[in-house]
Amino acid sequence: MKLYLVLLTLVITVIMTGCSGSDKSNINTDDPDKAFEIAKKSYDKGDYLQAIDDFSVIKVKFSGSNISDKSQYYFGMSYLKREEYILAAYEFEYLLKNYGTSSFAVEGRYQLAMCYYGLSPKYPLDQTYTYQAISEFKNFLELYPTDKNSPEAEARIKELRNKLALKDLKSADLYYKMDDYKASIVYYEHILSEYFDTDYADDALVGKITALIARKKYDDAKKEVERFESRFPKSDLYAKVQSLKKSLPN
Repeated sequence: MKLYLVLLTLVITVIMTGCSGSDKSNINTDDPDKAFEIAKKSYDKGDYLQAIDDFSVIKVKFSGSNISDKSQYYFGMSYLKREEYILAAYEFEYLLKNYGTSSFAVEGRYQLAMCYYGLSPKYPLDQTYTYQAISEFKNFLELYPTDKNSPEAEARIKELRNKLALKDLKSADLYYKMDDYKASIVYYEHILSEYFDTDYADDALVGKITALIARKKYDDAKKEVERFESRFPKSDLYAKVQSLKKSLPN
């Protein structure tokens, strides 16, 4: 029901935007190519609000024409440039659904992922959009592994996974400070299993070693020290682990 209400609100907003655009649009021609040229001129000037009005009219007036796919793409981009990510995502989804074979679909799929990337909040907040962004970037890479945007998509995934790892690390550290070492170990291990390739994996393993020592599970701590030495020999935390190792009873 919650999702339904969100989608309903989104559709109503889009419809209202389209209706208001009919009064504010610069489109005063029946030639689709000229109409696109007018709208694109506004986009190129950075007048994205005007571009939205123009492309919303084109979407209705020239539906199914030779400019429909590229107009739809720039409609989404106009919202994206204004950082109206939810509306942008809606328009890119429309592009992929209705013009899936268009040459603009490849870029559209990447920009769809960028919409969710833009919606991804700071790490302490709910990370639903972060997971969605990762999913969309992975979809893009699976479909277009050699595209020019692929390296950037991979970098975005790494950045977002780092954020998720940091969120879990902060939770683990909080449990540790509350002396709930058992819970902290669960979180530290989750990072090591799910986010092993992130920048916070070595932090998590140090945290786990420390928590195990606090629980007097010295044999388990020794095993994790060996794990650290094997996996993170160049870590900035290596010296700290060696210090922890020396503190362990023989």
